[in-house]
Amino acid sequence: MQIIISNRSKQPIYEQIYTQFKDHILANRLKAGHHLPSMRQLAKELNVSLITTKRAYEELEKNGFIYSVVGKGSFVSDQNNEMIKEGKMKAIEEQLVTAIKNSKEIGVMLTELKELLTILYREEE
Repeated sequence: MQIIISNRSKQPIYEQIYTQFKDHILANRLKAGHHLPSMRQLAKELNVSLITTKRAYEELEKNGFIYSVVGKGSFVSDQNNEMIKEGKMKAIEEQLVTAIKNSKEIGVMLTELKELLTILYREEE
């Protein structure tokens, strides 16, 4: 798994790390029990402060995405289905907001947008 840090982003680096790990976990690209790199190792790989990776891992643990075992490291937690659904719903909402903004920019009416969504939804059945 690759973490990409953008120095141009308005989002703090620890949040970029947190978000990317969280997204990989929710998408099941990082499975329960997966051993994460040590905070020190990740800091070295990303060329960031150890404090930055420590904060990202603390946030991940606080929100139930990972757990730590003293002397062994950090691991991906089992994710409950409700948490996964909530994460995916948030991603869908963000994508829909982008679609709505784009639609308004070019004058697409709500009825047209609903029709397009209905067509696309049915194609995926």
